Amino acid sequence: MNIKISYSDTISAFMGSAKKFLRFIFPNFSRILHCFAYKKGGIISLYREKRREKKQMKQIFSYLIPYRARMAVGFSIKVAATIVELLIPWALSIMVDKVIPTENIGFVFAWGGVMILFALLALLGNIVANRMASLVARNTTERIRLQLFSKISFLSARQQEQIGQASLISRSTSDTYNIHQFIGMMQRLGVRQPIMLIGGLAVTLSMDAPLTCIMLALLPVMALLVYLFSSKGVPMYTKVQEAVDRFVRLVREDIAGIRVIKALSKTDTERSKFAKINEEVVTRDQHAGMIMGAMNPVMSIILNIGLVLVLFVGAKRVNEGLTTPGVIMAFMSYVTIILNSILFLSRIFVMYSKASASARRISEVLNLPEDLMVEHPVGNVDSVVEKAVNEAEAAAAKETGAEFVLPQIIFDHVSFRYEDGDGEDCLHDVSFTVNKGETLGIIGATGSGKTTIVNLLMRYYDPDEGHIYVNGRDVRTYTSKELMPLFGAAFQNDVIFHDTIYENIRFGRDVSKKEAMAAAQDAQAVEFIEEKGLDAMLAIRGMDLSGGQKQRLLITRALAKHPQILVLDDSSSALDYATDARLRRAIQENYGDLTSIIVAQRISSIYRADKIIVLEDGEMIGYGTHKELMESCEVYREISQSQMGGGIDEA
Repeated sequence: MNIKISYSDTISAFMGSAKKFLRFIFPNFSRILHCFAYKKGGIISLYREKRREKKQMKQIFSYLIPYRARMAVGFSIKVAATIVELLIPWALSIMVDKVIPTENIGFVFAWGGVMILFALLALLGNIVANRMASLVARNTTERIRLQLFSKISFLSARQQEQIGQASLISRSTSDTYNIHQFIGMMQRLGVRQPIMLIGGLAVTLSMDAPLTCIMLALLPVMALLVYLFSSKGVPMYTKVQEAVDRFVRLVREDIAGIRVIKALSKTDTERSKFAKINEEVVTRDQHAGMIMGAMNPVMSIILNIGLVLVLFVGAKRVNEGLTTPGVIMAFMSYVTIILNSILFLSRIFVMYSKASASARRISEVLNLPEDLMVEHPVGNVDSVVEKAVNEAEAAAAKETGAEFVLPQIIFDHVSFRYEDGDGEDCLHDVSFTVNKGETLGIIGATGSGKTTIVNLLMRYYDPDEGHIYVNGRDVRTYTSKELMPLFGAAFQNDVIFHDTIYENIRFGRDVSKKEAMAAAQDAQAVEFIEEKGLDAMLAIRGMDLSGGQKQRLLITRALAKHPQILVLDDSSSALDYATDARLRRAIQENYGDLTSIIVAQRISSIYRADKIIVLEDGEMIGYGTHKELMESCEVYREISQSQMGGGIDEA
């Protein structure tokens, strides 16, 4: 019987025997192997890190593809200019050894003209190639920033919280700047210096091989130094960028809250916090700079040692008649070229360390999976939705003979928890319905889950359990472009941009100035808008507006496009009672079919709502009209009595 043993079987058997032998000699061999290879800093761990690093840089380099033709032309010009530049020392050696001894002044001027021509051609070529390189670097970085901004714009709220707003800002600014610097340097120096290095060595080798061997002997040492320094640089610059993230976050918070800081006399506290994080950034950057900055001096020492050896050996060879003074002069010029080339190449590796760390951070954002996927409806949507409707409401409609109307908004046993929370539900088993044209009020203590309901309704997050339906469709089946136009929203801490009042209302939508003023009239904002003018510029975050003016402007923005569903998340807290009452009356009279979701701290803002939800620790402890809740919900009754003394006129 023929037995065939494959090569792979032989290797597997050998490896298995080797492992058994090592386990016999070293009982803890598996643990040692794991620590040596797989743990952080181990061989396999470092290998995998290098592979990830290359993959991330390859992703960044893919943005260069549209500019391949321009880069090819730039590279060709750069190569030609570099070769011409390499010919200058060669021409010098010819002049010293052959032209000057003839004592023909015409030949001397002619060769001098040739050297000047070479210098001018090299200068012109380098200028043109560098301009093309800068253009490619600018356009590539622009595409990366646009792609990054687009990705950030479509990140879910959960993903934004995981990365952090400050980190997203620094990744879009300082990290893309590092990529811009590296792409530009790669084209300017990354092409020129290798040619200068290899070309210089080739020319010197043809001129005097023994002297060139002295320089060649130093290259492995320098290559090892470059590898060691660059492998240290990437993690250090990653830590620098993480410190920059914290720096940006602190500056952003302090600028936004400068009034609060001054009001509470906490400028010294914030100054000390700033000094601490600023010192951390400086220290880390200084540490990375010192380590990477040591590369140039070390390389210079090694190259200068080589230069001294070249001079010593060259002098002996001239005395022995083995070479000429012109060759030595040209050789020294080429040694200087080689020296500068290696120093510039080491600078590229320093810049590569920064760019690699930045590429990793940018790729982390670009490669984030889509969190809120659009799902396809399963089965008969209408039947699924109807099952989710409160059975009591359906039964009541059937008894009175009224036609069953599908609610516009349905929450069906919805539960949700934040990932960075304590693991407990922020909302637990919440169910309610809102018919088209009705108003739903939501009230409760701070942290009870009021804003979370709004976030889930507008699909900033997906619920962990249950379903949410809008117009008979699960919100998961809507695309963002389909769902968002249904809403007009004004949030408690919403943003007012540094732009005109009209642009803050229009916000890129098709809203005329007439429509903007009509919405302002309903939002009780027309008085101060007419006083300032629609074209008046507003300060960043609306710092030149009062709290009430900000809120009325935000409500104007929400009403301007006549949405199907209006969401007011505690956006009338700065309004006086009379203005708040006029606002609610205008919405009721001019937007009859508008469904409203009003989150409020004041009973007066929601007591006229068709239904009111009372939340406590994420659970619905009350649901009904104001009158019903006054009778059945003790918490609601206590809030009403504490705010209004329990005596609200419901007429």
